Amino acid sequence: MADPSTLSGSQDADAADTSSVDRTATYRTIAWRLMPLLVICYVVSFIDRTNIGIAQQGLERDLGFGSAVYGLGVTLFFVGFILFEVPSSTLLARIGARKTLVRIMASWGAVTIATSLVHNEITFYIARFLLGVAEAGFFPGALYFLSRWFPSARRTRMTAVFFAGVPISGILGSLMSGSIMHSFGGVAGFADWQWLFLIEGIPPIVLAGVVLLWLVDEPGQARWLTPAQRAAVRADLDADQRRKSEEEAAGGGPGGLRLALRDPKVWIIGLCACGAYTLANAVSFWTPRIIAEAGVGDVLDLGLFSALPPLLGIVVMLIVGRHSDRTLERRWHTALSWTVAALAMVALSVSSGSVLVVVALLAILAAAHYSGLTVFYSIPSIYLGERAAATGIAFVTSMGSFAAAASPSLLGFIQAGTGSLALGLQISAGIVLLAVVLLLLGVKASDLRERRSP
Repeated sequence: MADPSTLSGSQDADAADTSSVDRTATYRTIAWRLMPLLVICYVVSFIDRTNIGIAQQGLERDLGFGSAVYGLGVTLFFVGFILFEVPSSTLLARIGARKTLVRIMASWGAVTIATSLVHNEITFYIARFLLGVAEAGFFPGALYFLSRWFPSARRTRMTAVFFAGVPISGILGSLMSGSIMHSFGGVAGFADWQWLFLIEGIPPIVLAGVVLLWLVDEPGQARWLTPAQRAAVRADLDADQRRKSEEEAAGGGPGGLRLALRDPKVWIIGLCACGAYTLANAVSFWTPRIIAEAGVGDVLDLGLFSALPPLLGIVVMLIVGRHSDRTLERRWHTALSWTVAALAMVALSVSSGSVLVVVALLAILAAAHYSGLTVFYSIPSIYLGERAAATGIAFVTSMGSFAAAASPSLLGFIQAGTGSLALGLQISAGIVLLAVVLLLLGVKASDLRERRSP
């Protein structure tokens, strides 16, 4: 039986003349309809994933959790994430992106609220593992959703807009988390970190209902576009897919998950994702600790200083993403960004401890990380065919998540053993530089052939 959305898109293509469609205006309409809600969802996702960084001081004070316990808790989040990432994305292909996002957001909101009840190391580890299980599939699901609306030549800009949720969450999450802990500690007998999880678990549950009512899976279902606009978008997406099909027929690209897993470049991209996630963890989970070690003790000040680096990250990320789309170049944009980030990590490891110097280096690190991440995650969807896109992106993300699972514990145990994060930052920088070399040597420019959309 034909898929209704596909049938609708085909009818639009048959019935409407696309030659007069202003594609720039059409994609602008789509972006304004979809992107604000997606970005808000991603902001909330990252806040709930990383608020543990601000809560760490309270957990250490009340429950005695040191750096090693904290690092293992972060690791267990990614263990759950890894185990359920591909199964969640497989379900995505069956029920659609909208219902998948609804299921994921409602689940992670409930787990975040339940985290307020942890009372020892075991319950803490269980809560972090379940949060990873709940959130698994959100990231590849969102990227797959974008691939169903924007052709590859326009997608990196939208990916950059989507990834703006990461630095925005760093700004809003740090300020909000610090304010909640500062203002609510002791109210109704709950500790500051308990109020943090209670309050920040509510928004994803509310947003799940908004997504259900507001989003649709494909252009053919979008009644807020004209038939000609729906047909134009479908034509652009079909042109992308025809190019991929031609490459698959010629042996130039993978055509499904089984073939994707046989392709060495898919594994190379996955290994590069290990560098991306190692870098992401240093920015997302350890920024509050690095700033605290520079001499900032008050939780409100810690939230304020932690919010500063993402401000630069937003601006630079959008500029780099736009330039990458304009030039249709992905490898060097990613590699140069990651190289700058690695150098910033080394500089942080030997910095004098001045708060201003530390925050400035963290700002450079954040800007380079967000820029590289934005462009890097356009590469899997450009290289993979449509049939392999959802599970292929999830596979790459899962490979990266192995590094995400290992690096927090590594940094935590190094910090606990040496009293400093310096060695851990240097090791992380080396992993990121290895990913740069692997990307440039393992993925050629010819592997990422793109055509400009009209």
